[in-house]
Amino acid sequence: MLVNLTDKAKEQLSYLCDSKKKAYVLLQAKGGGCAGFMYDWSFMEKSEIGKEDNIINVGKNANLVIDGKSEFALVGMNVDYVEEVFGSHFEINNPNAKSGCGCGVSFSV
Repeated sequence: MLVNLTDKAKEQLSYLCDSKKKAYVLLQAKGGGCAGFMYDWSFMEKSEIGKEDNIINVGKNANLVIDGKSEFALVGMNVDYVEEVFGSHFEINNPNAKSGCGCGVSFSV
């Protein structure tokens, strides 16, 4: 599979899509940060999906779109949703990341 999503990650993506009344969440690796790339999450419309993009259905009316241009940096990664006392977040384990910055926001491939 291109990207592995835990059940918790799928549930949270479905919840976000439902609450924002959007059917597509885009995940891409954009240039930036100390190490070279940063994960960028955004909502998008179906008409914005490119031919090279990959769509992963995560629930009823909820889809994760993997940017085709970012695929080289995202393929094989695991995405989980972690709920903690002082905040919740998507946790990404990316086997393509060769290094990361000290704050954990950016990575290099």
